[in-house]
Amino acid sequence: MSRKKGKTISFDAMVKFFMQNYDIPTKKDVNKLMVRLDRLENLVKQSALGTNNARAHYSRRKTALTAVDIVLDTIKHSRQGLGFAEIQAQTGFDEKKIRNIIFRLNKTGKIVRKRRGIYIAA
Repeated sequence: MSRKKGKTISFDAMVKFFMQNYDIPTKKDVNKLMVRLDRLENLVKQSALGTNNARAHYSRRKTALTAVDIVLDTIKHSRQGLGFAEIQAQTGFDEKKIRNIIFRLNKTGKIVRKRRGIYIAA
């Protein structure tokens, strides 16, 4: 009597089985680790550069300042007005946050657009 053949196992299933049992990392796992390492490296860079950062300067104060106050104060200290890049460099905030703050300050009349991209305190 002949034996009944079982289901054949594919090569992919066998490789997957060995990778799971022996904890072999996949390309996806390595990419996740790389993203986390990049994020940590950026944090280390920012903390090393943070001594000149406006947020570090303002965080030492006793009163809590908002991001709007920090940007407005930065613009007030400039006589000729500041461009977007200078505001971003001095405050350390990301692009979207600064755009929203500038829009809000302009709408409330606390800053004026001297010309395109240059802002002065009102």
